[in-house]
Amino acid sequence: MAYKMIVLDMDDTLLRDDHTISEETKKALMDAQGLGIKVVLASGRPTFAMMQSAIELDLAKYGSFILSFNGAKITNCKTKEELFSSTLSPETVHRLFEISKRENVWIHTYVGDSIVTEENNPFTEIEAQLTGLPINQVSNFVESIQEPVVKVLMVKEEEHLKSVESLLQVELQNKLSVMRSKPFFLEFTEKGVTKGTSLELLINKLGITREEVIAIGDSYNDLAMIEFAGLGVAMGNAPDDIKRIADYTTDTNNNDGVAKVVHQFILAQKTSK
Repeated sequence: MAYKMIVLDMDDTLLRDDHTISEETKKALMDAQGLGIKVVLASGRPTFAMMQSAIELDLAKYGSFILSFNGAKITNCKTKEELFSSTLSPETVHRLFEISKRENVWIHTYVGDSIVTEENNPFTEIEAQLTGLPINQVSNFVESIQEPVVKVLMVKEEEHLKSVESLLQVELQNKLSVMRSKPFFLEFTEKGVTKGTSLELLINKLGITREEVIAIGDSYNDLAMIEFAGLGVAMGNAPDDIKRIADYTTDTNNNDGVAKVVHQFILAQKTSK
């Protein structure tokens, strides 16, 4: 198969544990783009928190795209135009706040270029470190959210959050997309919005088929795009249930797993012709 696009999760996939792109991975992706392959970033991160990696990989030069907020936004890196945007109503966010209190978890969302929470906590601090966004701790979360937001996170220790995830995937199944991006991050977007659905929307606009797409990820919010792509790849550091669903498992994020996929399925194929 001649692949035309490679779609990459960022944290624990493209990025090493120190949140950098290795030189080997960067070179492989730049070589692929030089051959006309679209490199697309797909992350739960806000758009702002993806831009540095997009700049490092020259995505604007090659006319590529980023899928941010778990696919709730699609942005053209060259023009900065939003091709797609999905939001949650203030009423929905207020309901999620009530549920967070009931289930004894913390909650945060994004307003402008800041993370909004009523009670700061270790996991919201992790989100701030990952995204580079400041935390705005407010006295009243509900009063602070009066306009639509892109997504909401509930955060807590993994074991507790897993049980909350199972409960809310049933309770909210007809209302919202509910998935974990990290063991301690439970994310909520508009119903039907995932990395997979946004990837489908993007390739339809570009005239690329799903069979011509490689998607690589490590976590549960990557499942939809891994299942959708012609070649769905799990990182070596992914949980076993992600690996079982993927078509192929590569090396870990700290050992150039992304670069190895690019070499095997794109660069080697091009040079052998």
